[in-house]
Order: sequence, then C-alpha cells, then structure tokens
Amino acid sequence: MTDQQHPETLKEQVDRNAQMRGDTVWLISPETGEEVSFAQAQTRIVEIGAHLCGLGLKEGASVAIAAPNSIGSCLMFMGVVYAGFVAVPLNLVAGPAIIGYTLRHCEAELIFVSDECKELIESAQGEQGLGLRTMRLDLEKGPVWEGSDVTVSPPFHPKGQTIGLLMYTSGTTGKPKGVMLSHANLLAAGRYISSGHAITKNDRALCVLPIYHINGLCVSVMGTLVSASTLVMPYRFSVSTFWETIVRYACSWFSAVPTQYAYILNNDAPVGDLSHLRFARSASAPLSPDIHRRFEERFKVPIIETMGLTETGSQITTNPLPPAERKIGSPGAAYGNEIMVADAEFAAVPTGQTGEILVRGKNVMQGYFKQPEETAKTITKDGWLRTGDLGYMDEDSFIYVSGRIKELIIKGGENIAPREIDEALLEHPSILEAAAFAVPCENHGERVEACIRFKDKADVGIDVLMAHCVSKLGKFKCPDQIHVMEDLPKGPSGKVQRLKLYGMIYAA
Repeated sequence: MTDQQHPETLKEQVDRNAQMRGDTVWLISPETGEEVSFAQAQTRIVEIGAHLCGLGLKEGASVAIAAPNSIGSCLMFMGVVYAGFVAVPLNLVAGPAIIGYTLRHCEAELIFVSDECKELIESAQGEQGLGLRTMRLDLEKGPVWEGSDVTVSPPFHPKGQTIGLLMYTSGTTGKPKGVMLSHANLLAAGRYISSGHAITKNDRALCVLPIYHINGLCVSVMGTLVSASTLVMPYRFSVSTFWETIVRYACSWFSAVPTQYAYILNNDAPVGDLSHLRFARSASAPLSPDIHRRFEERFKVPIIETMGLTETGSQITTNPLPPAERKIGSPGAAYGNEIMVADAEFAAVPTGQTGEILVRGKNVMQGYFKQPEETAKTITKDGWLRTGDLGYMDEDSFIYVSGRIKELIIKGGENIAPREIDEALLEHPSILEAAAFAVPCENHGERVEACIRFKDKADVGIDVLMAHCVSKLGKFKCPDQIHVMEDLPKGPSGKVQRLKLYGMIYAA
C-alpha cells in the first residue's frame, strides 16, 4: 500500500474488495440476472490468471480480448491484468483491417473470442496472415479452457508501474496507437472518477459504453472497482430499454457520450421513477448546451459534463455535483491532476486566452507502445501530456474546449471551431446529429461545410437550415454546403469522426 493507503496494483484492489466487501454485488447481467459479488469475482479472476500462467505465457505477454460487454469479458480483462499480463481489448467496430493491424502490432500471444466475434476475428487474422492461438470466451461463464494446467498461484507479481492495459486509439488520422496504461494509471483513473463524483459503496452504475473503449472501462468498471460499488452491465446500449434498466436496478448514475444523449432525447420510451438516479455523466466529446439543457428539463436529472482521453485513463476535468455551480458548455475544472492552457512553447497563457490544453498527473499514460517518437511528441520533458484540444480557462479555472487542433477550420486566416457550427445546427429541432468540417477553397484557403442527420420523420429544406445558421453564426461562419447523411461515422465511444467526412463526401 502507499502512504495514502491506496492499492498500488489492480491485484491489491481486487483482493482488498474481496476481503472488505466480499458479500457486496459487483457485477449484474440484465440479460441473465446473474450477480457476482466481489468475493466471487476474486475467485474467478484468480482462476483466470492461474490458467493463463498454466499456458506458459511470459510475464507481460499481451492477451487480446474480442467480446461485447458482459460479466465474462469484464472478468477476463481483470484476470489478465491481475496475473501480470497486458490486456488488449479489441475495438469491435474498427473493421478487420484495423483489428488485424492491432493484433500484429500489440504482439498478442493469445486471443479470447466470444461466439459473436468469431467471424470478425478470423477475417482480421486473415488480413495480416496471422495464426494466433484462439480460445473461446463465454459472455457469462468467462474463458473456456482447453489444454491448460492450473498453477497453484500466478508466479508474477505486478507493480504499480507494470503495464496492465494496451488500449488502441481510434486512429482517425492514421494507424491506431497503443496507449500503455499501468496498474497505477488505471487505479488513479478509477479514484478520480469515484471521488470526483462522490461515488460510495451504496451507488449502482449502469454501463452503457463498450469496455473496449476507455470511458466504459476506466469510468464504469474501474470507477466501481475502486469504490467497491455495483455495476449493471448489459451486453450493449439499447435506447428502447435504457430507462427500463435504470429503473429495474435502481441505478444511481451512468456515463454516456453526447450521441447517446441525443438518441435518448429523441426516444419516447416510458421513463418511470428516477428518484434514485443521482446524476448522469457526459464525456468523450463536447456536449451540446442545447441537448444538455433539454435533457435536464425533461428528465430532471443533472448531467455532469467531463473531459477525458484514452491517454489519461479517461477523466481529467469534471463539473461539480449539485448544489455546487455547474457551467453548461464547459467540461469543468481539473480534478486529480493539473491542467494548463499553453502556447506553442508550452508556457501558460493568460486566463481567457486560447491555447492547447495540457494535463499532468498520475493517470497519464506511460507512452505509446513501440512508438517512442510519437510519445516524445505527446509528452513534454516536464511530463505534460498534449491533449491536442484547443480551449481556454476562465477565472474559476473551468476549461472551455473550442475544438481539436487538427480539426480547426482556417477560413481567410480566421480560426473557426467546428463545434460552434455543430451547436448552431443542433439547436434546430429537426437535427439529431451534426458535424462541421473543412474543405479546401481557392479563395479562402478553407471553407466550412457540414454533415447532418435528421431526426426520425423530420425533413426540412436545406435553405431553411442555411437561414437558421446565418441567424446563429453570421454569413462568414455559415456552412457553404450542408450534406444530409443517414448516419455519421463514429468511433467506438460514439464520437463523430469529423476528419473522415471530407473523404466520404468528396472521395473520387
């Protein structure tokens, strides 16, 4: 233990929960009704680690997991890390080519695959000419062992700085990068979630994001592990059963992304008694103030907007819980780590001035796997991680994000944040999703265009939307064209992949 009596490794945290909160239910499956206590979880996690050691894996070996959310996939992850190996959750929506690249790059020695992912993984391995040993993963029972001896106890004893997770970024601008998070990083991320949102052993969370994404894994799984509280884990997010599940299990909080909030608002499913729901949490992308306000007005549940990255095990800023003042449009102030808004020389800029948002703390990654040059570009010599986000800090130390550096639209020498156009479009009642992007232009260098998705049964003329944008933004920032799409490209967290839009619209 550290001086602050925090466990240093995931192994220590799992063992402590089993000892002090053994009878408390940790995981619940709505599909089967199965409940797993912390003591039962420890038994299964230890067994998984023992089997992995029995297979002869070397300390620090990468073990890939391809499965949707479930008790089995969650305990599989825990067993891998507990025993001193590196878990590599695979992004199931990335496609065979990217998954194949990930499997080769991470140097996986073994892969656990659920039945529904078997064909995808076979295709991914074929893309790279791989022949990795594959074992079946049952969504509830966990791994199905074949030909492994159970060791008495795992011979490896991870330390705080031992790498436990290799999480690959979505790779919107190139090949995905493998983010290395240590045991200490994972536990710090979990502590910042649990203490930042005042989560106690009496809370009950609903996991609505895939645990192969950092939000689902570090916020929902690690947040409940560190706080020794309960996590309801359906196989997938369903807007039609969302409120039913919240009510049936008396959930007190959940973490979602802006796209999901839009879907929930656009659905007319009955809600029920939400008196037990303390707060909703938003992360992974900026939340439209319009959606934020409409959700709170309709459901009487506060949304706590936050900011996080894969490279920081998720959360770096958060708004406070009521009755403290929340600032709509801001992901809050630093929590658990330091935040600085800096210029090109990594020096702090004055309050209110825009710069790049930097973060430093115990949750910051160890680096990118096998990419030291990318690591050096991302983490400064003083330990500041460059988020790639532009924004400013107000007089209360709240951060306001204007957009990604690589997504900035530069029209006639003026910087235009795509988010400003997104929010103007989303204020129109017919639009479900919107994303502005840059298009090369001979006259202005770049011009503004946008892609939208209408709500069900909504259909408004483009001229009406253009007039709406002019009224909100003025002519200069108004999109030159608005493209209607059936769906917008998204990463595993549901975040719109803005940089893909130009290629989709103007591909030859």
